[in-house]
This record gives sequence, structure tokens and C-alpha cells, in this order.
Amino acid sequence: MRPPALALVPLLLWLASPAAAQDFVEFVSREDGFKIVFPSQPRVQETTYTSQQEYTLPARIYSAERAPQRFSVTVVDYRAVEQQGIARAKGCPAGAETCRGGQVESVIGPGYWKQDVRGAMTFALFTFLQRDAVVTSLSWDWQDLVEGLLLQLTNNADRSRTNAAILMHDNRLYVVEGTVPSGYPEPGFFQQSMGFVDKDGNGIRYQRIYSNAFHGLGEYPVPQRTGGAPADPPAGR
Repeated sequence: MRPPALALVPLLLWLASPAAAQDFVEFVSREDGFKIVFPSQPRVQETTYTSQQEYTLPARIYSAERAPQRFSVTVVDYRAVEQQGIARAKGCPAGAETCRGGQVESVIGPGYWKQDVRGAMTFALFTFLQRDAVVTSLSWDWQDLVEGLLLQLTNNADRSRTNAAILMHDNRLYVVEGTVPSGYPEPGFFQQSMGFVDKDGNGIRYQRIYSNAFHGLGEYPVPQRTGGAPADPPAGR
């Protein structure tokens, strides 16, 4: 996402304040391929995530608080779904839709695994829409030219505000979420600080829009990175 110049002014002023300089740190996860500014070193929770096609996928939740504000990044590894889809298709009844071969299977993938990957961001958005909250903003955007969705919600119970970004890169889903009480400044700085890194922890920024539905699944070559650096091939493909 490239925020408007005016939007950067409060962000830069906030980051320049003594409290922000003292408390907030840039966190880098080479294992999960991202970097972001947290108020402190985040806690890491190993968990699982049930996808729209009901596959069980490994996930991690990175979370930190600056009371009463809460920040988290959930990373879901969809790279595990292909083999699960193949296994499911092998066990389905003969003639069932998930057992079809030929062109249909090449598009949807055995066991609908490709559909699951393509719809991951939409399914994550759907889970936000189930909350007892009013969506006050929803838009398509990008972060370091990786496409994603941005949304803002107001909780009906306590009027707290949530800013979230849903992104997908290298067949991993990233759900970035910051929540603040009513009356606090919007936590947009958190999602604005989100970025991606390679296996060595170096920042990634593409020259053209990266769409996981096409580039992550290997439908098109991954865009070249800024500075002429070669792009990594899609993980596991």
C-alpha cells in the first residue's frame, strides 16, 4: 500500500515521538517472510487454521500489546494445501466433481486446492464480516506492490476501532490487525509498516503488482524486484 502524502504526516510525527522511539521496534520473521513494527517483541503462538475448503493448515500468530492497544499478524501457510488436496481427491468417490481430471482439475486443482489458495483473502475477509462490528471502509490495495485488502471496523459493543490488512505472498496468507479503544488515533501505522522479506531477511519490493493467484500459483513469472534483483520462484511449485 502506498499511503497518500498527507496520511504519512501523522505517521511520521507519531514515529518521531519519544514514546514511539522507545517502545516500538521493527520485527523481522525470516521464517514467515515478513517485517512489521510492533510495540515490543511479539509473542508467537503455533496454531492451525481451517481453510474455506476445510483443510487444516499450519499457522502462527504474532501478537503484542501497548495497553489498551492490541496488534497481531496471523500467518497461514497455504503451501501445505496442495498435498492435502491430492490426498483428498484420491479418496473421493469415482465420478465426483473433485475426482475429475483434464482441464477442470488443472484449473481448480485436485480437491479444490487451487480454489482454496485463490480464495484465501476473500475467506479471511468473510471471517471479519462475521464480527459484531460495522465495516466503515473496505478497499483493494497493495503493500510493497503485493496486492491485498484493507478494511476498518467499529465494534458495536465498545466502539473500539480495528484496522486490518489481508495480504497473500508466496502462498502464505497474512492477516495484519490493530485494535484501539474509541477515541484513540486509528492504528493505520501498523498495517502501513508491513513488508515482506526473503529467506535472508532482506526486504522485497516488486516493480509490478504481485498477485498470489497468478504469481504464487506459477501461472505467470514472478515480477522482477526493485533494483533488478531476481525474484524467487513460487514456494513448492
